[in-house]
Amino acid sequence: MGKYLDPRYDLTFKAVFEHPDLIISFLNAILPFKDGEVITEVEYLPVELVPETPLKKFTVVDVRCKDQNGRQFLVEMQMYWTDEFKQRVLFNASKAYVKQADQSVDYKSLQPVYSLNIVNDRGFDGIEYFHQFQLAEKGNPDHIIEGIELVFVELKKFKPQTLAEHTMKRLWLRFLTEINEKTQEVPQELLDSPEICKAMSIVERGAFTEAQINAYEKYWDTVSAEITLLNGHYRKGLREGREEGLKEGEEIGIKKEKLDNARKMKECGVDINIISAVTGLSSTEIEKL
Repeated sequence: MGKYLDPRYDLTFKAVFEHPDLIISFLNAILPFKDGEVITEVEYLPVELVPETPLKKFTVVDVRCKDQNGRQFLVEMQMYWTDEFKQRVLFNASKAYVKQADQSVDYKSLQPVYSLNIVNDRGFDGIEYFHQFQLAEKGNPDHIIEGIELVFVELKKFKPQTLAEHTMKRLWLRFLTEINEKTQEVPQELLDSPEICKAMSIVERGAFTEAQINAYEKYWDTVSAEITLLNGHYRKGLREGREEGLKEGEEIGIKKEKLDNARKMKECGVDINIISAVTGLSSTEIEKL
């Protein structure tokens, strides 16, 4: 294995962004702040326990903090897209927003919650890798109700050579997409940035214990197996659908494959939440099998 570990892994991602200067740099670079809105200091807030496998990330965020104005930031690194991902992100952001209230709530005192989700996959149509969601009036997007803002970054669509954006955003996304076990030579542009250079030192293999390295390798084995399973379901479903010669046939084939695999996993005692994440089926559908 090479000198560096992949920063997208839970352990390495959190190791980098547990440093206040790095999370401040990252948030200011990625989030679309207006003039005067930049973060100057942060306070870390408790997050839930790290899950055993990537599929168990149903209510877990990797970093949760608030800035000098009380705005909260939820940061999550997600390896691949699932049907429920957007709803889970909205749930977590809404929960964080509501938890600010107490019995004598003053709604004017509630501070915005920003949910930043880095996804190592494609989830939205089109070629744009950056997606920002706010609560806006239909037909009049300038009318916005402040409170919750969701941002998704699709790393698979990120192309640094064509990105006409400010430097730190490009550098942080290059760090996440280019640094891994196969990295032999770090691009000079990354080394020239003090923040990225510090992040590089944090994800050096030698900075982690043998137990952490073993957990890291197990994590990537699990991710690889789950992605292969998801892709296999999709391809087989399409094949069965095409045999029907109709679009409805494709949907039936995919659904049948999902149900068959869900039934097999359920018989093996796999947790219903994991089955749901892998197949996209609802817990109600799975319970009926």
